[in-house]
Amino acid sequence: MSVTIKSRYLGNLRVESTHLRSGTKIITDAPVDNRGKGESFSPTDLLATSLGSCIMTIMGITAEDNKIDIEGTEVEITQIMSLSPRRVEEVIVSFYFPANGYTEKEKRIIENVAGSSPVPLSISPEVKQTIRFYW
Repeated sequence: MSVTIKSRYLGNLRVESTHLRSGTKIITDAPVDNRGKGESFSPTDLLATSLGSCIMTIMGITAEDNKIDIEGTEVEITQIMSLSPRRVEEVIVSFYFPANGYTEKEKRIIENVAGSSPVPLSISPEVKQTIRFYW
């Protein structure tokens, strides 16, 4: 098993993480309601983003395999925090598909894989995952 990400604390509640294979860097910042400046994604924002991105990726793979065009689909992600203990309580992921005249069968094919990718399967069952589809 090899390291895939290396992170460094920058101070002021910021962390820079580097994806070693590509060299891509991201910086996280604590949210303003937790002593941060809110100038970048917070770690919990990345958790919510990972959920939406992972679902979109598996839907993209399934769409390609079934010759369904979902290019241009947009995702809106909302995370709801619990205060005590401070944690992500719910992530709402809303998918907005382009007006491509999808059949009911195509919609079912795409919707049925939403919870079957690694991130949704890895998040604690205590975190409610609400997935919405807007065709």
